[in-house]
Amino acid sequence: MAKRGKQTAKCTFCDKPQGEVELIQGPPNVYICNECVEVCANVFAEEMPGRRRPKAPSEVSPESLPTPREIKDGLDAYVIGQERTKKVLSVAVHNHYKRILCETLDGDVELEKSNILLVGPTGTGKTLLARTLAHILNVPFAIGDATTLTEAGYVGEDVENLLLKLLQNADFDLARAEQGILFIDEIDKIGRTTQNVSITRDVSGEGVQQSLLKMLEGTVANVPPQGGRKHPEQSYIQMNTSQILFICSGTFVGLTDIVAKRVGKKLIGFRGESGPLAEEKKQTELLRLAEEEDILEFGLIPEFVGRLPVHTTLDSLDEGDLVRILLEPRNALVRQYQKFFAFENAQLEFSEGALKLIARKALAKDTGARGLRGILENIMLDIMYDLPSLEGVKRYSVTEDVVEGKASAAKPSRARGAKKRGIA
Repeated sequence: MAKRGKQTAKCTFCDKPQGEVELIQGPPNVYICNECVEVCANVFAEEMPGRRRPKAPSEVSPESLPTPREIKDGLDAYVIGQERTKKVLSVAVHNHYKRILCETLDGDVELEKSNILLVGPTGTGKTLLARTLAHILNVPFAIGDATTLTEAGYVGEDVENLLLKLLQNADFDLARAEQGILFIDEIDKIGRTTQNVSITRDVSGEGVQQSLLKMLEGTVANVPPQGGRKHPEQSYIQMNTSQILFICSGTFVGLTDIVAKRVGKKLIGFRGESGPLAEEKKQTELLRLAEEEDILEFGLIPEFVGRLPVHTTLDSLDEGDLVRILLEPRNALVRQYQKFFAFENAQLEFSEGALKLIARKALAKDTGARGLRGILENIMLDIMYDLPSLEGVKRYSVTEDVVEGKASAAKPSRARGAKKRGIA
């Protein structure tokens, strides 16, 4: 009778017996299971998302802060070309985090933050530069798109939603998020739509610039933990932006025309050349000559440009740069495909002519390095489809004819199970 009366331990909250869940015993005959513990943790995270969790402080310290040369070496491993831009970013980022570390020291000199503005054609590495910087420094990183932002009170996203993305990527650790990097892309899309005074509000242009001013300079912003105006009853998280590094970027299509009008065509010096290459050189040279007054004429307001004191431009990529991008970075596309083939005990090689032809095809698309992956995906589709089904030593060579679709990269090989299916 005593054995029949013995009861299996159960969770006091959900009543699930031991065996189905793992139990933790508290007071006598009181248990809680692992599932209920997880539910409780989620409840606390939703109700108090801005609370400081018992995590390690920011990874940036005097001992771990890399020098500008070390930062550039890290950028060189992922980004091809853009030497001056990498130097500018390395110095600006190093000084920014040195400023954060020096704030705890007494001194009569106040160090101001240096937000960054990147100007360059699409596919030249603006986003990759910012993402690599965050990886080198091991700080939270978030990407926001300025095209979705509108002035407060109108349909669209508020500027505080950019800070929410950074907070989410820091796992709602407020202390780490306040020392992160926020990358705002397509910043040229919020330029003023007209230079004339209008009775209508420019809610997605100058209005957004005005909303971003305090955030860029440094303020305590009220961040909605659930985003936007959909939950007006939510409690806000107060986030200090004075230590957040803002990197804004844009293609600024049409800026070269403004620069050409200011400096005059005679100073550029490509009159003796003609063709697409000469035109690309001309656009790159004009972009390098861009100054603050040109950006103001483009449509950014003076107060906004003044809060982005570090300006740098990225050069257009030529055929040689694209070939190097295919081969040299740690995440080079050729290396990635060779790794895929190694999983199947196969070898893959690209001829020099094939790489140059792929680069020329990408240049024709006028999308920079972004066009490389799409071209390679089309070339490698049939090869990747057959690769796992073939036996024996598999060697593949991608030549110019393969890129043009005139030949196959694989030597004939018998598929697995071919005899069984009656295939010779």
